[in-house]
Amino acid sequence: MSDQAISAGGRAWVSGVRDATPLLGGYIPVAISFGLIANQAGFSSWEAIIISLVIYAGASQFLFVGMVASGAPLWLVVVMTLLINARHLVYAPNLAPWLNGNRWWFWLMHGLTDQVFALAHTRLPALPPSERLGWFTGAMLLAWFSWVGGTALGAFVGQELTGRWPLLNDVMPFALPALFVVLLAPRFTSWLWAAALGCAIVVALLFAANGLPNMAIPVAALLGAAVFFVMQSNTRAEV
Repeated sequence: MSDQAISAGGRAWVSGVRDATPLLGGYIPVAISFGLIANQAGFSSWEAIIISLVIYAGASQFLFVGMVASGAPLWLVVVMTLLINARHLVYAPNLAPWLNGNRWWFWLMHGLTDQVFALAHTRLPALPPSERLGWFTGAMLLAWFSWVGGTALGAFVGQELTGRWPLLNDVMPFALPALFVVLLAPRFTSWLWAAALGCAIVVALLFAANGLPNMAIPVAALLGAAVFFVMQSNTRAEV
């Protein structure tokens, strides 16, 4: 490999880390919450860290520790965790065309999260092919290690942190929704995306307000996607 290629790869890693750094503002507080909750559910600090390291599934981890602590059958825990993460069946194929020139892309999908997907979906098409793998690797590893580090912090000293600063109990759960707002806000510059996202937001709020929060996200996502593709098809037909 030439010195130029190595230099380009290094720059791509640094660029991925830099672009993913804002994700830490949402990941670390929520990971701290998970470490704390896992301890309260009867998991040891090291078990909580292993869960974040191996499962690395955000909301599914909270469901996992809750179901295990309540004595739910293992098969049901596994099925529910897989169902919640079924969205990755859509995420990975959308990124694969930008990374399929390298044999490592499949394994890197372990580090794919909602936020990393949103970031990569915007950045990868704009990068030269030689820099895409390095960029994704840097962004993915930073997000993954920040989640694991936040879990360790919550597991080992979470009780002390929330005891000293009780306001953290109110702030930490809001960190991840705030991060999604930041990632979605730039999309409202397009009327097509604004219509689709607006539809999804309204539907989700209606379901949540009527006592159906578990249905809110999947139904809103499906309807938002339907609005996007229908309007996009009509626009192309008019052209």
